Amino acid sequence: MPRPCKRRRCMAEGELEAQSEPQDLMSAPVSIEEVDSSSSSTCSSSFPSSFSSSSSSYALTSSTSEEGFVASRTSSPSHSPPGACSSCTAMISSPCSQFSAASEPEEGSGSSEVMPCAASLSKGEIDVKVDELVKYLLFKYLMKEPVTKAEMLSNIIRNYQDHFPLIFREASECMQLVFGIDMKEVQPAGHTYILVTSLELTYDGMMTDVQGIPKTGLLIMVLSIIFMEGNCISEDMVWGVLNNIGLYAGNEHFIYGEPRKLITDDFVQEGYLEYRQVSGSHPPSYEFLWGPRAYAETTKMKILTFLTNINGSDPRSYPVWYAEALRDEEERA
Repeated sequence: MPRPCKRRRCMAEGELEAQSEPQDLMSAPVSIEEVDSSSSSTCSSSFPSSFSSSSSSYALTSSTSEEGFVASRTSSPSHSPPGACSSCTAMISSPCSQFSAASEPEEGSGSSEVMPCAASLSKGEIDVKVDELVKYLLFKYLMKEPVTKAEMLSNIIRNYQDHFPLIFREASECMQLVFGIDMKEVQPAGHTYILVTSLELTYDGMMTDVQGIPKTGLLIMVLSIIFMEGNCISEDMVWGVLNNIGLYAGNEHFIYGEPRKLITDDFVQEGYLEYRQVSGSHPPSYEFLWGPRAYAETTKMKILTFLTNINGSDPRSYPVWYAEALRDEEERA
């Protein structure tokens, strides 16, 4: 049985002041303190809460059965993605939370925070710390530096140390779902982590128009949809899903840049997606499939495991997709 839906956050809407232009994190080191002044919460959810289209719902990620998924294809529901309740819709769709670049984070800088009462700690206070930790982890990823629990506690968590497990978990989920970055513990005794792209993918999208912010999360999303739609999906269906999370062809996005360029140019040129005209279509229509690099670097079983880990279920809970993933493993052997 899938576990209960967890509270996740990635970019709270409504509390933040919009900035006119997203900044290039590669152009200068990230200032955690300055970034915090421009957005009071970077994490108020995990993956988009309406990860569906009118003809296809991402049933797995909404903790539903494959039977529910099949039924949903004949209706127009609005299902949630990977176990998310009020997920990372805000992170992905809200342009008001943007990353700024200035000076390096001030390690161990002072804080005017008053020690909060554990029983009265508000959602907003947790959001702020998750926000700060996500930005700190992005900085560490960009600098290709490991991060330790001690660093996170002293530089970011500070007076909220009793809430570190919750803050750390939600920040880690945000990194994984929005940016496609995993935190891997390499020294358990010292709680030291490295940040790497999810699913062993070797491309993080940081050489595209919006430099400095990893974009593997969107690639994983598209690969997952293709797999669950029978390994081929129409371009219209892809945009039906992406429109539901605030991504529109031709509209600049503060994390992903221009989505059509990223998906149909960059992901295709990098070999992760195949973009082809539907045979005999008039006027021409197009569809997406996995590209050779996707097959070389990841597997359907890894995709399914990734999604069910987030969902809190087991890959075998989805026998049709699990059987296909097993066939894929056998063909590769």
